[in-house]
Amino acid sequence: MSQNKITKKEKFSIEVVMDENLIPENLQWSSTQGDGESENASAALIYLWNAQKNETFSLDLWTKKMSIEEMNKMMFQTIMTLANSYEKATSEDQLANAMRDFGEFFGEKTKILPKSGKFDGDGKG
Repeated sequence: MSQNKITKKEKFSIEVVMDENLIPENLQWSSTQGDGESENASAALIYLWNAQKNETFSLDLWTKKMSIEEMNKMMFQTIMTLANSYEKATSEDQLANAMRDFGEFFGEKTKILPKSGKFDGDGKG
């Protein structure tokens, strides 16, 4: 049995400033891989898998000043990134492509992408 050696340890942190109603007003994040400076963010989606409980812990934060247009762009990019990550981890290209198709549908419906006609209601898309 081989022993795993820890060769490097990284840290990622997020600081959230909230108003009296616990609505985020400001998000700042930093990483030990960065230059040590905190960066501002308008939103964060964090998902952690707990293998013992067989469930996902999710933490979704967005600030008051984040616009719907920005949220739409973030969700579109997140969907496409999830598809890429899923394909890389599982080699399931068919399911990853289905996720990308949904991402394109979302992108068109939110006007992030130009209309392609692929998702028109004629049943041929």
